[in-house]
Amino acid sequence: MGAITYDIEIPSSIPAAKMFKAVVLDADTLIPKIMPQAIKSVEILEGDGGVGTVKIIHFGEGSQYKSAKHRVDAIDTENLTHTYTIVEGDALADVLESITYHVKIVPTEDGGCICKNRSIYHTKGDVEITEENIKEGKEKALAMLKAIEAYLQANPDA
Repeated sequence: MGAITYDIEIPSSIPAAKMFKAVVLDADTLIPKIMPQAIKSVEILEGDGGVGTVKIIHFGEGSQYKSAKHRVDAIDTENLTHTYTIVEGDALADVLESITYHVKIVPTEDGGCICKNRSIYHTKGDVEITEENIKEGKEKALAMLKAIEAYLQANPDA
């Protein structure tokens, strides 16, 4: 099994704690509300939302995938970090064992933040992940963060 890692950093004008709340703590209800074409719903299969929680994500009609099961590996509300792993689902196809995401929201001096995301693709055997696949993943992450940012700007009390 191999591993391919890529990092993305997305600046935002939203304060770090508010972005963390939206991207991590409220994501299960917020993203289906603002991007139903991407994610239709999120269902907790076991756990309370903390470490060890297993969720199933039902993708929207705009997605090429149906569902993915993910496990919360770590969550730190003080340091604004979150780690989770996709462990099952058609998003893994037949080429991936799992995908682990490390999210860190870093405050910036101007009152905004930088959303840092490290994605680690654990491949089956000697499968290669193409630059095209990585670019597609980065574009989806950027679109989701920008949609959340726009929602938070339009709804300052959210």
